[in-house]
Amino acid sequence: MSRSLNKAMLIGNVGQDPEVRSTTNGGRVATFSLATSRTWNGPSGDRQEKTEWHRCVVWNAGRGQGAEKGMGLADVVEKYVKKGDKLYVEGPIEYRQWQDKENQTRYTTEIRVRELVMLSSRGGSDFDGEAPPARASRPAAAKSGAGQSGGEFEDFPAALQDEDDDLPF
Repeated sequence: MSRSLNKAMLIGNVGQDPEVRSTTNGGRVATFSLATSRTWNGPSGDRQEKTEWHRCVVWNAGRGQGAEKGMGLADVVEKYVKKGDKLYVEGPIEYRQWQDKENQTRYTTEIRVRELVMLSSRGGSDFDGEAPPARASRPAAAKSGAGQSGGEFEDFPAALQDEDDDLPF
């Protein structure tokens, strides 16, 4: 059986404060841009840098989708993530297209964040006396449209946790 994997893992800085919206079914979605940079020495020995910008989308489950009480990942982003923060994000890459108001076809590439680790240290009281979660991920019921069969690895949680496999190495 052949499997495929669509997973992006990024460490970068948040470009602007996240934008958080509510959906009609009661779900919440947060979007933010994440900058990753690389540097190298050019042919003449001068230092060069290139920055890539990634659109990140973080969802909470809607009321009718098995949402659990408590804070979802979009809520964590809204409460704790700010412009300039260093984050580790992980999730699949998604490509979408739509028609704009002028009937032009638009395209976007997004990272659908399923796991988030805050790497910035905060010395102030930005968290109203609460410590921010260092690592946050979606509960099983809130992962990307629970109930949809997308052939993703979350469909087989026991396979990922099984340490007793028959691999020859």
